[in-house]
Amino acid sequence: MSIEQFIAQRGIESVVHFTTNRGSLGIFACNALKSRQRLNADEQLKHIFQPNAKSRDKDLAWLDYANLSISRINMHFFNTCSGSWHREQNFFWCIFDFSPVIMLHENVQFTTTNNIYSGNLRSSGIEGLQRAFQQRTHQFLGNYAERTSDFPVNEPTCNQAEILYPGEVSTRYLQRIYVRSEEHGDELAAQMAATAHPAVEVLVRPELFEKIR
Repeated sequence: MSIEQFIAQRGIESVVHFTTNRGSLGIFACNALKSRQRLNADEQLKHIFQPNAKSRDKDLAWLDYANLSISRINMHFFNTCSGSWHREQNFFWCIFDFSPVIMLHENVQFTTTNNIYSGNLRSSGIEGLQRAFQQRTHQFLGNYAERTSDFPVNEPTCNQAEILYPGEVSTRYLQRIYVRSEEHGDELAAQMAATAHPAVEVLVRPELFEKIR
């Protein structure tokens, strides 16, 4: 089976990444979702750059990869970012939805769980993607994620599973953006206009920012 066949079989329609409205401005300005390493090095972005994670000391070898999720954002990480690290900050969150075709690109890596967890298995190709959907995934120590009978077929077994995309993801693969309110959507539309970025559909979907199971 090929990655393309697996995507079709599972009904995978989205590869997603959450960021703030400061992050969205940087994405529009550069026409790309950049890796942490490239954000640090970009003179244009250094004045607005605000990473989701305060520190990436545990996965230094992967700083030149952009982190994304299949079908649904990493809710554990999102809740930590929005409810703890950045709770008092004056900004809002949005979800960038990319075409799953980016999973076919060269040197894309798939993880079974959080890339820093001791139980993580990471590899490229169809084997790596299939393993993210295995029946039982070891996270760390005695922690496991399992697929139940009602588990969505288009989501990895562990919600913290990652797609590691080398360098940067071009916004030509950007399908749409999700926000919590019309006001937030209006700001993103203004950002696209200000940076001369091609218009991308913005949808109000507050439920995508909430844990459902």
